[in-house]
Amino acid sequence: MADIAAPESEPRKRGIMMPILVGLLLAGLAGAGGFWAVGQGFFAGSATPETDNHAGNADDGGHAATSHSAVAFVPLETLTISLGGESSGQFLIFTAQLEVAPEHESEVTTLTPRVLDVLNSYLRVISVAELSEPTSLMRLRSQMLRRVQIVTGTGRVRDLLITQFVVN
Repeated sequence: MADIAAPESEPRKRGIMMPILVGLLLAGLAGAGGFWAVGQGFFAGSATPETDNHAGNADDGGHAATSHSAVAFVPLETLTISLGGESSGQFLIFTAQLEVAPEHESEVTTLTPRVLDVLNSYLRVISVAELSEPTSLMRLRSQMLRRVQIVTGTGRVRDLLITQFVVN
C-alpha cells in the first residue's frame, strides 16, 4: 500500500485577531480615560467650583442657576414682521428681553437699535412653514441669541428670553 502522508499542519499565522483585540483594548482605555477626565472637570472650561459659585446648582434646563442679584434684563421693543409677502396678510409679533450681567446693562441698552435691526433682518427671512414646525422656536431662539451676542460683543448677553411670539 501506498503511504498516505499526513497533511502537514502549516504554521499558524497571527491573523487579524491580535490587532482587533489590541484596538478594542486601546479604545476601552481611551473611553475610560475620557469619562474620568470629564468627571474630574478637565473639559468644563471656566465653570469650576472654585470660580463659579453656581456650578452645582442647575435648574431644570440644565443651565447653571444664577443669583437674582447677578442678573439684569434689557427689554426689547415689540417687533411686528410681515410674513410671506404683503399679500398673505400674516404677521409675526415678537417681544423679548435680553439677560445680561448688571455691569453690561448700560452697554447693551445702548446697542438695542442694532440688536433690533439684526432680529428684524433675521425674522423677515423666516417662512411661515418654518414657524409651523414643533422645534422651530428653540432653533430660532438659538439663532437669534447667537446674532445678538455677535452684535453686543462676547460675554455681554447671557440669554434671549422670548416673552411674545404670535403668528396671526
